[in-house]
Amino acid sequence: MAKLQETIGIGRRKTAVSSVRLRKGTGNINVNGRKIEDYFPLPLQRDLILAPVQKFSNPEKVDLIIRVKGGGLEAQAVATRLGISRALVQEDDAIRGDLKELGYLTRDPRKKERKKYGQKGARKRFQFSKR
Repeated sequence: MAKLQETIGIGRRKTAVSSVRLRKGTGNINVNGRKIEDYFPLPLQRDLILAPVQKFSNPEKVDLIIRVKGGGLEAQAVATRLGISRALVQEDDAIRGDLKELGYLTRDPRKKERKKYGQKGARKRFQFSKR
């Protein structure tokens, strides 16, 4: 029995983590055991996720098995795009420069700032009263 040839890419954004398995196939896309249309209902999110595949690979010739957890849907979508881009680079290193130029290989470093003691939030203070 031959083992399936697949590449794995991991993407992160805020607290969302996405693990993407890219293998030769017929264009099936599974997200946490569901179809991509069910998991990401907005076409804008699906276009964001599939942008690297549509630009640099044939979407009908690859299967994607995606596992995401944490964060919201938008952060999960951006994390998945990063994971797909990293998997594509592992498969073909020649497209690395093009993906980098489009910003698909850049991890968004912004995270939620922690709450500080003696304050209401990260930056917000308690109301000051002079008297």
